[in-house]
Amino acid sequence: MRIGVDLGGTKIEAIALNAAGEARARRRVATPAGDYAATIEAVATLVEALENEFGERGTIGIGTPGSESPRTGLLRNSNSTVLNGKPLRADLERRLHREIRMANDANCFTLSEAIDGAAAGAHVVFGVILGTGVGGGIALRGRVVEGRNGIAGEWGHNPLPWPRMTEYPGPQCYCGKRGCIETYLCGPALARAYESLSGHAATPQEIVAATPRNLVAAGVVADYRDRLARSLAHVVNLVDPDVIVLGGGLSNAVALYDSLAEEVGRYAFTDTFATTITKNAHGDASGVRGAAWLWD
Repeated sequence: MRIGVDLGGTKIEAIALNAAGEARARRRVATPAGDYAATIEAVATLVEALENEFGERGTIGIGTPGSESPRTGLLRNSNSTVLNGKPLRADLERRLHREIRMANDANCFTLSEAIDGAAAGAHVVFGVILGTGVGGGIALRGRVVEGRNGIAGEWGHNPLPWPRMTEYPGPQCYCGKRGCIETYLCGPALARAYESLSGHAATPQEIVAATPRNLVAAGVVADYRDRLARSLAHVVNLVDPDVIVLGGGLSNAVALYDSLAEEVGRYAFTDTFATTITKNAHGDASGVRGAAWLWD
């Protein structure tokens, strides 16, 4: 039995997969806000509940925001800041009395979609998270590429490509820099752009749903799609993936896919653009499934 855990800022989810990759059970609890020790205990409790339910001891993979420093073994770059600077893997191994495998949550999403999802069978896959934050991951032949510094795929903290005059120097990012892709493509950024132009607050989902009848919403979404295309073109120029899979809450916005491939192709350094850009297959289960597949 493979057990995967998705350690998010608002929820912790665990899944048990059988040998064929079929889900036997999924469980989730709220993430203890600002409490590291309680977070460790919540993860362990979920794992133990699944093992008790099936009477089996499982392998454990953990998907986390941020990444583990190869130098110190401490978590870093997490927007769940209570985890930063903590020996998360070591503390979980101590609590669960076994080896665990851990990867960035975007890497887990990408792995899931590369193994048996929307990009199954593809040679090179780039996975994109468009939600409260912006993440990315790379899978090569069904295996995650973490990189020498453990940050492969972190496109969200590169500067927005080819910025317009009105986009420079860009919003302040939690990473300490300005103008990061994440500050333009996260869900809250879309909501802020709409409110600044319309004077009305709305969720990203409401904004996208309003595009057929709301000119302000349509313009904001078009600007968002152009920024997404510019940002993905940089990924294409560097990685040239076979498939780009979109995940996160904004991946459900049908309007984002309208002409997106054509727009990316116009920015990419190529005379022909054959990369497939598609929505994920496993929805909000992709990350937790990918964590379980870390033991493939």
